[in-house]
Amino acid sequence: MAASCIFCKIIRGEIPSMKLFESEKTLAFLDIQPLSAGHALVIPKHHGAKLSDIPDDQLQEILPVAKKIATAASAENYNVLQNNGRIAHQVVDHVHFHMIPKPNQEEGLGIVWPQQDLGKDKLQKLFEEIKSKM
Repeated sequence: MAASCIFCKIIRGEIPSMKLFESEKTLAFLDIQPLSAGHALVIPKHHGAKLSDIPDDQLQEILPVAKKIATAASAENYNVLQNNGRIAHQVVDHVHFHMIPKPNQEEGLGIVWPQQDLGKDKLQKLFEEIKSKM
């Protein structure tokens, strides 16, 4: 855990939170600046700024917990979002997953999806490059 990290302080109990779930590896709590009612954060207790910094065994509960919160919040439509880096809209440098109910067009996550047409050749080259590193 990092001494100055706000989420690590929440994990240690130094900052209060509205805990929805807690286990040895995972903590979930309501977001204090929600995009909609029921907006929650699910975090690994292992500190790491980006998803690639978190060991796989520390991520096993994340999606099941997000799913349970979505069900408990009666969220029929919702987004599960995880950002890595400032340009990707990450504000807190501790991996966290948002479960954001989308009850209507005005509340919840708004997304702009700038699709690109890479063309078949570029897409094939990209596929081969990524696949070779898997």
